[in-house]
Amino acid sequence: MAKPKILVGLGSCGIAAGAQAVYDYLKDKVPAGAADVDITSCIGMCWAEPLVEVVEDSGRTMFGYVDVEFADRILQGLRDGKLPDEKRVRESEDGKDYLSKQVKVVLRNCGVINPEKIEDYIAAGGYEALRKCLNEYSPQQVIDIVKESGLAGRGGAFFPTATKWGLFAANPAPSGGHKYMVCNADEGDPGAFMDRATIEGDPHGLLEGMLIASYATGADRGYIYCRAEYPLAIKRLKIAIGEAEKQGFLGDNIMGKGFNFHLKIKEGAGAFVCGEETALMASIMGRRGMPTLKPPFPAVSGLFGCPTNINNVETFENVAYIISRGAKEFNKYESNGTIGTKVFALAGKVKRAGLVEIPVGMTIRELVEHIGGGSSTGLSLKAVQMGGPSGGCIPARLFDTTIDVKSVTGTGAIMGSGGFIVMDEQTCMVDVAKYFLTFVQSESCGKCTFCRIGTKRMLEILNRITAGEGVESDLQQLQELAAAIKKSSLCALGQTAPNPVLTTMKYFPEEYEEHIKLKKCRAKVCKPLIKYGIIADKCTGCGMCAKNCPVKAISGEKKKAHNIDAAKCTRCGLCKDTCKFAAVEVS
Repeated sequence: MAKPKILVGLGSCGIAAGAQAVYDYLKDKVPAGAADVDITSCIGMCWAEPLVEVVEDSGRTMFGYVDVEFADRILQGLRDGKLPDEKRVRESEDGKDYLSKQVKVVLRNCGVINPEKIEDYIAAGGYEALRKCLNEYSPQQVIDIVKESGLAGRGGAFFPTATKWGLFAANPAPSGGHKYMVCNADEGDPGAFMDRATIEGDPHGLLEGMLIASYATGADRGYIYCRAEYPLAIKRLKIAIGEAEKQGFLGDNIMGKGFNFHLKIKEGAGAFVCGEETALMASIMGRRGMPTLKPPFPAVSGLFGCPTNINNVETFENVAYIISRGAKEFNKYESNGTIGTKVFALAGKVKRAGLVEIPVGMTIRELVEHIGGGSSTGLSLKAVQMGGPSGGCIPARLFDTTIDVKSVTGTGAIMGSGGFIVMDEQTCMVDVAKYFLTFVQSESCGKCTFCRIGTKRMLEILNRITAGEGVESDLQQLQELAAAIKKSSLCALGQTAPNPVLTTMKYFPEEYEEHIKLKKCRAKVCKPLIKYGIIADKCTGCGMCAKNCPVKAISGEKKKAHNIDAAKCTRCGLCKDTCKFAAVEVS
């Protein structure tokens, strides 16, 4: 009988929840030879972190919400031959619902292997797809397999991957130059963490995908462009690159087949616009990250004037699976022309937030209610935001929309790279539009007048509306500005910037009208439009609200109902949070 193995999820989400202390405790307390304590990354159950999995001959048992005290109980259970019955997340109803409808292709190794050990990746079948390509397929045959699979770019554009590779392959390297394969790992959407978690959990999967793509297209140099705010992902990429070089999977004459490929990491400074491919390439070359006109397209003239191909993390992570399992195993998932699976960062007002991978064709409702568990607040859900700042808000009445490019685009949103934020009744849709427009306005590189100035003017209007100073003509102005910005911006940042505003105006016009005509925010979010008061019948005069008011706006005698001075009140909400008798109301 093999000794047990204890895996601790040390992705960023696990570490933030306290998993490092759990790992250190187990590493210190497990007697030598009794069990192996190792790390893995997030299996996607971010809502249940820290996660600890015990692997025995009899099976795998995963525990969630583990602290040091419960880690000791796990050790005691191993000694006694009976693990605790509590906190078994995979076997729980939550765990079953969360995992049962997912299909793990991109995330197949996440939470399963130690991402810092190449031996674990190889044991899981890693680098066999590369070996198969080098030994059995010509470069064109690899492209043909990817074409048959129907794989399309997962960065948001969903452009056919094989077509992109074919165009790139047709352009030879200039004399004395190179051909570049680039991975765009610069995800910057608020609420998105797909690429970060995928790299943290399976960095070799990314490397193998890039290697296969480079063999198929003739690339000999590569860059992974990853934002510096992802230190753990970068750390594990550096480890993976070093291990792959030692094992002969990177460098010169790979596997003895005369294939050369060298790879570097470029850390970005977190500029959202650098997710656009021409701005990304400018950043790699040490220039200011600003989009440029096309043509020339990167496949013809990209990095340092050489042919360049750019795909995102999720696209590359699909490649080895397609080569190993075959195109038909991948394209058996299809909906309205979209093929395969899609990874989403499920976040917001949802019970089971985390990283999910679903087959295309699932409905928004299934993702939110079955996998996500529905509302985390007990309030009715109002909408989901798909596609980040470039996407849009889809109302609850359209939750039966299938998740594929055609259907989601038909709502006015986009699939995007995988951001998926759930909102409930306490969300003000005008405020949501203002939030995303604030983001894209500040992230605009400033090159295009309509993007730089137009988004600023739209934001000024939204600020007026949420301050109770809006007028009816503002709605027409927003529509006109949005049309001009979409038409006149050079890159997708500006072209899609108005989407959150347009979709909220389309699906929630009553909220805009209430803000403008009634000076009312039904979600009670926009501070200038709300007022705090004390319900006399409920107030006991305990004085806690007055003690905690930072501007001394609350007064009253002890054991008698207090009052709030509206002129002094800053609407910070501390009085409501402090009151134990629900005597503070917001109107």
